[in-house]
Amino acid sequence: MELDELRNNIDRIDRQIVSLINERYVYVKEVGKWKQNCSHAIYVPEREKALLDKLEAINEGPLENRTLRAIYREIMSGALALEHPMKVAYLGPQATFSHLAAMAKFGRSVNYEPKSSISDVFKDVESERIDYGCVPVENSTEGAINHTLDMLVDSSVQVCAEMNLRIHHNLMAKCESSEVKRVYSHAQVLGQCRSWLQQHMPGADVVEVASSTQAAEIAAQEERSAAIASVLAAETNKLKILHENIEDNSNNTTRFLIIGRQEPKATGDDKTSICFAIKDRVGALYDCLRPFKEQELTLTLIESRPSKRRKWEYFFFLDLLGHRTDEKVIKACGNLEEMAQSLRILGSYPHSKVLL
Repeated sequence: MELDELRNNIDRIDRQIVSLINERYVYVKEVGKWKQNCSHAIYVPEREKALLDKLEAINEGPLENRTLRAIYREIMSGALALEHPMKVAYLGPQATFSHLAAMAKFGRSVNYEPKSSISDVFKDVESERIDYGCVPVENSTEGAINHTLDMLVDSSVQVCAEMNLRIHHNLMAKCESSEVKRVYSHAQVLGQCRSWLQQHMPGADVVEVASSTQAAEIAAQEERSAAIASVLAAETNKLKILHENIEDNSNNTTRFLIIGRQEPKATGDDKTSICFAIKDRVGALYDCLRPFKEQELTLTLIESRPSKRRKWEYFFFLDLLGHRTDEKVIKACGNLEEMAQSLRILGSYPHSKVLL
């Protein structure tokens, strides 16, 4: 087959694809009307998971599943925008990893609003000024994000989705590496690049700032200064990337939570986050964890935070595999509630194994 004929066939298929996407969106708009009339949530995490899993199951290649997911991420993003002008908040400013995570989850067609703190993300979701928020909760290198855990204790929001984003850090500046005297970035980012900095930039002053994006903005204005940030931050601030992927752990991953005001239904592959308080006594934590062992539930996270309400009281955060409506989860949480000072289910949501 000649090249022109091959290209003509591709053009013909492209016309069909565009026509089918628009036909899909006709039905999407009708679904949006139904949801609004019934006060139904526009974004449905369990439907999203079911759709992506089904598409992967019928994909015979050569299209890779990760490419298929990326394509449908944008198709679904356009659908969300047609159904409702949805707003998603993230820890700003623009080009932070929280921004990248939000876009990886919701695509480029929804409206994004940067917030100056994790607290502001929670407050805007609670007050219904924002539909959803995207907040970091743990990093594979540096551990839990304490501010997010603290906000979850008293907030009325629900965790309705999760995602895992592979984090790559880059050293960027206007000057050459040998001229750099100061390196700016967020504390978490600096911690994830600690060994690389000690080996390659031993003479530079390391300065913590509020975000990696702010670091890039400073490096763009300040002589002999560099930033550790994302490729998007380098493009935005017209900085030259001096070194790519300088994170100490090549598998460096941050887990983000999507917070909202809904409770997703069970999918058969779910995760539940809970928070409970106990008094500091011998064997207290052991007793509280025993119900999960008895019900043969797998725990994927356990973190503790001191209570700000009473001395010597601690809050524990658990993630477990299962949905809050599962019989085993109901029994385990019921037994825990009898022993704990307080217990709150933060949300049940589809379990995400996908790295974006």
